[in-house]
Amino acid sequence: MQEAALKYSNGEFKPVVEQCDGCERIVEESGTNYCKTFLNPASKWKLGICNFATHQKPEIVVAKVRVNPLKAAKRASKK
Repeated sequence: MQEAALKYSNGEFKPVVEQCDGCERIVEESGTNYCKTFLNPASKWKLGICNFATHQKPEIVVAKVRVNPLKAAKRASKK
């Protein structure tokens, strides 16, 4: 237990940011929350959602494509 406290308090791990609230990977040591997976959590959130986040999932957008029935019939008749 003491080894884990030294691991987080030696300065390698940075405290978590607001976006990390609710994640299952947060560890609290001496009153400060740290991510047990990544050293600098703020850099993981720069480009969007952190890939280690357990509390948020990426939103997948599916676009429905409309097919012209005349072109579809022509393509089908060529085969």
